Amino acid sequence: MTLYQPFLDHAIAYLKERLPDLQPYPIPAGFESKSAIVGKGKHENEVVTTSYAYQSTKLRQIRAAHVQGGASLQVLNFVIFPRLNYDLPFFGADLVTLPGGHLIALDMQPLFRDLPEYQAKYTQPILPIFESYQPHLPWGGDFPEEASQFFSPAFLWTRPQENEVVETHVFAAFKDYLQAYLDFCDRAIPVTDPEQLEAIEAAQLRYLRYRAEKDPARGMFTRFYGSEWTEEYIHGFLFDLERHPTKI
Repeated sequence: MTLYQPFLDHAIAYLKERLPDLQPYPIPAGFESKSAIVGKGKHENEVVTTSYAYQSTKLRQIRAAHVQGGASLQVLNFVIFPRLNYDLPFFGADLVTLPGGHLIALDMQPLFRDLPEYQAKYTQPILPIFESYQPHLPWGGDFPEEASQFFSPAFLWTRPQENEVVETHVFAAFKDYLQAYLDFCDRAIPVTDPEQLEAIEAAQLRYLRYRAEKDPARGMFTRFYGSEWTEEYIHGFLFDLERHPTKI
């Protein structure tokens, strides 16, 4: 079993438990699974990328990309996009293992970071969770300044060295954040005000365009699977809102 498989298994089982209306979300042909052979000789290795996707009444797309490439390359990118008639934040988990160690990013990314009432609604309740993990998962250091606008004050960004920390503290934080997010979903009510709906759509598109343009996995996927597949995967599946603007 790979390092992040338990995270993925838990997330899918928990979603099914919490969301009785959970349905499959269409994954474009060719993206369900993709493999490539990398390296040569004794360094040769198979890299497999597997995609998962669901949707519910309040959540437009729940999707995961799981990259398995041996002990020194493990990635789970798990993101939840709410439907456009809810003001819910995004749920984002980027769990990355490279030869140099682990890179862990976990957050509920706000639609409106600078609105105090929005922060009071969606960030303040999870700050105690964030703070409880700080002793074990300290701040991971430099982060791109331009990206900071998309993260909340409860952004958990850390670089643990040991697998054991990932298997225990990171896994626990992932479960707590996901539970808190689905608690928010339970309480969410549809937005009907036209101005607010317009602002929600603009905020979602701003975030998706930034993520699609700056996707840190682009270079990795291009190396493994080629540019054409990679760009279609990013725009046609990972960040597909512009392809499906009528899907609220």
